[in-house]
Amino acid sequence: MTVYEMADFQCPACRQFFVTTLPIIEQDYIRTGKVRWVFVNFPLTQLHPNAAAAAVLAMCAARLGRFWPVHDLLYRHQPDWAQLADPARYFRTLGADSAGLRADSLAACLTSPATAAAIEQDAAEARRAGANATPSFYIEGGLLSGAWPAADFRRVLDSIYLAKTTGSR
Repeated sequence: MTVYEMADFQCPACRQFFVTTLPIIEQDYIRTGKVRWVFVNFPLTQLHPNAAAAAVLAMCAARLGRFWPVHDLLYRHQPDWAQLADPARYFRTLGADSAGLRADSLAACLTSPATAAAIEQDAAEARRAGANATPSFYIEGGLLSGAWPAADFRRVLDSIYLAKTTGSR
């Protein structure tokens, strides 16, 4: 089963999901192979002015093979950058120093029109899936919205997993 997480790195509810629910889902479902997790950039820039810049950093990290470490850093350090007038310098440092991205490769990617286009494509896919808030999750044709507690999210995943595995016999 594949879960598409449509999220905004500046969204407080997305950070809450990252801190409280995702570690349990990762341990019990992703690492065990029950779930494949796909992150979809869905920056809600009208609410979160630094979300697009954070998405650019994450997309560049993905292109450089370091998406998940940067994903984690962005959420862990969200209180440090969310209110900055211009987070560009902070993000360059976070990417190069904390995530180990090569500064020259990162700089080229951060200013590439292709990166911005890829983020807009992600956002368009999220809208097509019916998302209008973050975080939202597209799972096997259904859409969940909000930072669900781990126990509730587990019930959904277990129900779908059981239906898929018993239905395939």
